[in-house]
Amino acid sequence: MKEEVEQPDKFSCHKFVVVFIFLSVFALILLSYYMEKDQKVAPPPHNSLGQNKVDTTPVWDLTGASNEDNFCRFPPVSPEDAVLERLLLASNAWPETPSLLANFSFSKTSNPRGSNFVILPKDGDPQWRVGDQLKVLIKINDFQGNPKKTGGDFIIARLHNPVLRAGVAGQVTDHLNGSYSAEFPLLWDGSAEVEVTLVHPSEAITVLSRLTREHPDRVQFVSIFRSGKVSEQTVCNVCLRPTEEPICDFTDSKTGEPWFCYKPKKLDCDTRVIHSRTDFKVNFGPYANLFQSKVNMNVLISSLGASSVNVLPKVKGTESGSKFNQSGYYFKGVWQSLTSTPVHHFETTTATSQCLQNKMLYMYGDSTVRQWYEYLIGRLPDLMHFNMNSLKLIGPFMGIDYKRKTMVRFRVHGPPLRFTPLPVAELHYVANELDTLVGGENTVVVFGVWAHFGTFPVEIYIRRLLSIRKAVIRLLKRAPDTLVVIRTANLRHLTPAVAWTNSDFYSLERDRILRAVFKDVNVRWVDAWDMTLSHYLPHDIHPPLPIIKNMIDVLLSYICPGMVS
Repeated sequence: MKEEVEQPDKFSCHKFVVVFIFLSVFALILLSYYMEKDQKVAPPPHNSLGQNKVDTTPVWDLTGASNEDNFCRFPPVSPEDAVLERLLLASNAWPETPSLLANFSFSKTSNPRGSNFVILPKDGDPQWRVGDQLKVLIKINDFQGNPKKTGGDFIIARLHNPVLRAGVAGQVTDHLNGSYSAEFPLLWDGSAEVEVTLVHPSEAITVLSRLTREHPDRVQFVSIFRSGKVSEQTVCNVCLRPTEEPICDFTDSKTGEPWFCYKPKKLDCDTRVIHSRTDFKVNFGPYANLFQSKVNMNVLISSLGASSVNVLPKVKGTESGSKFNQSGYYFKGVWQSLTSTPVHHFETTTATSQCLQNKMLYMYGDSTVRQWYEYLIGRLPDLMHFNMNSLKLIGPFMGIDYKRKTMVRFRVHGPPLRFTPLPVAELHYVANELDTLVGGENTVVVFGVWAHFGTFPVEIYIRRLLSIRKAVIRLLKRAPDTLVVIRTANLRHLTPAVAWTNSDFYSLERDRILRAVFKDVNVRWVDAWDMTLSHYLPHDIHPPLPIIKNMIDVLLSYICPGMVS
């Protein structure tokens, strides 16, 4: 007997098809969800990178070979800039430092406590007098007690008298054979004590130099892109490591200053609203022992014999033939100029206010320039801070004295900026700001741009300075009576974390470039480097009030050269 097979009705077939389609669609949705999830970074912790997170912690190449083919290079804006860049790099090159192999011996590196200096005797007359030049010879030994045979150590020196609160920076010369000399002008009578400090051994300079070339992104920045309720965060920097991800190019159309972000996955590039810095990890890897406080970083070098001399007054009728390399010195805590421009000291608020009468003072730069704005606002009761609802540390800020027709303004420079989150609309390049000024005899421009460029190759800094230089020249051409004052870099307290991003080596390197770029331009200088090195107070990225007061006196002396307080 033949078995009958039940045939499904049409409704059951249709039902089966619907279920199949539903399951297929659900599977596709589920697959798509997990694929998309795999491509996303987990929800970021506080102040982390979020989307496009890139681990830039250095993976140290222990072969000692330097990766010259770095990714942070840009062609100069013009052929003229290319020539200037080559000249600047050649004339400000640091002496050659040792390459560090995988098995480098710490015991053969520079040891400040095992090194020494000696005061060289004076030719002829054994008595030291005001106007003479004092010279010391510095010998660097390694941790085995052997003399170093090469140069490249970063050494600073000063001559000081704590009782008189007097001090002057020394001019250090590297003889490229493990020995150095420092020269000081003798500027006061009485005791003058020599102080020599090893900031970094030459081996540490090798590491710091490689860091800027190979890991310029060790401090990362992020931007927030927002449109309506949709918000995304991506990594940004002057230089981004090559990836397959699309890039948003925020290069400034006028100055050519580069800035890039990884493109958000959903939003367009023009939805960028917030700029910020992220946390960073300090990782000197196998070279960490080259950055030890009290061992080989910012450590005093002892004298071999006397460390001070007694200085007699200058003999009447004699003139010093010395040419000073220093811009000035402290005596009784007050800065005295060694240049052609004397420094007047504005001890009263009335004198300061009179000097600034009818003046428009524009300040641009980092927080070390913002200190000047804060000092003036705090010191002058009639200079009222105009509340523009600006971020406390960012600005822009404006102070107005209506009675004396004085205006003081401050604005931060454009990226890179390692500040708290700030609106992208407040990122203004100094060169573009200068191009908006009319200028004239009542206009004073102050800028200081250096502290946020330590992590990048020096070519990036040169590029920024050349754009500012062109803007300064344009300003002085259309308004020659405009006063332009530049605040230089200064020393700061060093820790391993500070050395990672803002070593005094980076500051000095950029300070030398800054002075060279504006050497032939009609600008004035506030030598923050000498003013912090010569002072008795500890070094700080934001110098203490007594130093700021002296800096403002220098600035006011340029504004009011004929005014004596």
